[in-house]
Amino acid sequence: MLQNQTELASIPVQVPVVLPSKPAASPPCSIEASVLHVINGEYFSGAERVQSHLGRCLPNFGIAADFVCVKPGKFPQIMAEQNRQWGRCHLAPMKSRFDLRAVFRIRDLVRAYGYELLHAHTPRTAMVASAASRLTGVPWVYHVHSPAARDSVHQWSNRINSWMERASLLSCSHLITVSESLRLDCIAKGASEDKVTVVHNGVPSIRPERIHHPVVGGRWVLGMVALMRPRKGLEVVLDALNILRDEGLDVVLRCIGPFETSEYETEINEQIDRLNLRRYVERVGFTDDVPGELAKVDALVLPSLFGEGLPMVVLEAMAAAVPVIATRVEGTPEAVTDGVEGLLAEPRDAVSLAKKIRSLVMGEYDWTTMAEAAHQRQTQSFSDLSMAWGTAEVYRKLIDSPDMDRGQQHSGDARLTHVSQQNNFVAAGFRD
Repeated sequence: MLQNQTELASIPVQVPVVLPSKPAASPPCSIEASVLHVINGEYFSGAERVQSHLGRCLPNFGIAADFVCVKPGKFPQIMAEQNRQWGRCHLAPMKSRFDLRAVFRIRDLVRAYGYELLHAHTPRTAMVASAASRLTGVPWVYHVHSPAARDSVHQWSNRINSWMERASLLSCSHLITVSESLRLDCIAKGASEDKVTVVHNGVPSIRPERIHHPVVGGRWVLGMVALMRPRKGLEVVLDALNILRDEGLDVVLRCIGPFETSEYETEINEQIDRLNLRRYVERVGFTDDVPGELAKVDALVLPSLFGEGLPMVVLEAMAAAVPVIATRVEGTPEAVTDGVEGLLAEPRDAVSLAKKIRSLVMGEYDWTTMAEAAHQRQTQSFSDLSMAWGTAEVYRKLIDSPDMDRGQQHSGDARLTHVSQQNNFVAAGFRD
């Protein structure tokens, strides 16, 4: 029997989630097609927020989006609270990485609900979607959120995921990457250029009211919003904070979000005690109001070591008019220009990160000017609606043009290569 989200509806959970400032309006157009997103579902962090925004926004562009979770956890719990406003959420739990019983459950879902396309988001779900596509005859799309070969600090896991992804993609109809850097990475690994489209991540433009603005010489609150795991670089932030405190700067850190494992949390606690930073680090944990938390910090710090496609929290901070201090990894520089919307440090370098933080705290950059630039950049280029529109365009090319040579609005040999938003207009890039 097929499982759905109602089995988890009664389980309370508190997780970080960004909601639109107003209820979504009724879709302005009729539903033309339905897509089933095949996702992991154990967390509700960056990639899951992309998925939830797509579920909420795609109907505005004629696409109904539902979900099936192969590692049910926080995502179906959040979806259950939305009463199907973001789509249905089915369950097809896998007991192990190679448990293929989920393939047959997804086959049955496609037949029962008439889904015309499958959309996978991880190496595990790519394997499942590839097999389900063969059984049902419906095409499938793969969303590249980060590079599988360098997604974690566990090298063997990275190798297995990279192999699994590469093998599955042989039957994939189209790739969507969240950044140009990932598009180039996919092409370098053998993907055909005409089968890879950039659709930048997008978020609702939620700008909460601030009751405090930082001043030079005063206390500065840095915020790190993440699922805390080794590749996010929390250790680097703590080392940078120690440098700045030793210089006499009044800088403190708010850690917003859960830890992936208790072992990593123990390591961080030991580092905090070793550096004598306990008084200057506040642990917030889970929150269901990310914009509200961003309004309490003076800058977002995200010193990722590697593996970032285009971090959602960077875009959320920009929407909230909070300057971003991040690292030059993957797609982050596509959203943040050093010295304009924020500052970019070198990865794995606490001295470089401390230098960037110091330059903002000491007034080398005007906080208000940078905050306004960040907000403007997000609203003009990285909205949730532009992301949904770009994704819908990729769907239509597959559903309407099986040979990939025709588009609903374009003809000839032109092919969609990227989708972006400029000044509240969505722009599609085509290459002849």
